[in-house]
Amino acid sequence: MKLSIIIPCKNEEGNITGMYEKLNDVLKGIKYEAIFIDDGSKDKTLDKLHELYEKDMQHVKVLSFSRNFRKEAAMLAGLEHATGEYTCFIDADLQQNPKYLIEMYEFLENNKEYDEVSMVMKNINHKGIMNFGKNAFYKLMNSLCDNIKLESSASDFRMFRTNVKEAMISLSEKNRFTKGIFSWVGFNVKYLPYEVEPRNSGTSSFGFIASVKYAFEGIFAFSSKPLKISTNLGILSILASLIYLIVVLVQTLGFGVKMNAVYALIILVLFMFGLQFILLGVIGSYISNINTEVKNRPVYIVKEKLGFSDKGIL
Repeated sequence: MKLSIIIPCKNEEGNITGMYEKLNDVLKGIKYEAIFIDDGSKDKTLDKLHELYEKDMQHVKVLSFSRNFRKEAAMLAGLEHATGEYTCFIDADLQQNPKYLIEMYEFLENNKEYDEVSMVMKNINHKGIMNFGKNAFYKLMNSLCDNIKLESSASDFRMFRTNVKEAMISLSEKNRFTKGIFSWVGFNVKYLPYEVEPRNSGTSSFGFIASVKYAFEGIFAFSSKPLKISTNLGILSILASLIYLIVVLVQTLGFGVKMNAVYALIILVLFMFGLQFILLGVIGSYISNINTEVKNRPVYIVKEKLGFSDKGIL
């Protein structure tokens, strides 16, 4: 097998057939497998995948999860089942045009010194707070994390060799942040631009709240610096308290100003309680990740397989 294409799907019944047809048009002459992962869809995505498999058993393979395990789990499942010399991630919504697969494929074929091609969004559809939040996320991640460097606007749309795939699988953490893992494992990466196209059908489930949650997951997965915030904030709090004490003494002893101690005490108590709750939240997030890891539950459970030699449940 020359090329494995991993396509996570959640409620993409209106896009599956179009994706398959474009893959067939683009990849003529290339031996490939299209691994569709149904991530707990509530619509007729799985029915569409059954139809595609019956139509083209040579290229179409299907993994159906027992429930929604999220995109990170779907990408890991694809990696663990891919058999191609090259592996690629692509979204099912057709915003990432399959025509770029040829560009990535030919680059890797002709440039043996590179292990991976990552596509970077040239036109950003996000506006306002979404665009601001995305830029802030990349800057924050790169400033907090010492061992990874995220390229701004780089997506999961990428193609890579077997050595990269094996390195990705070798990282056994349950809280997976694929963008960070790609950066952490290293290898030589070529960044190429691509045009983001309008979504073909349906609506994205990756809204603002999901984006914020995803950002925090990435920070907690690859940086321990937030845990050290408590020390710095503690020092700042002590300095602020000392400065405030000096101001009160100067005003009282030097200028005879009577200070209402009750208001000052309330402000100070509220500030300290807010600070403590923030720090407890940060620590709690790390403890939650530890709890997930030590339970050692599988990242995903496959309910059904089509096109694979083993039909059992993982």
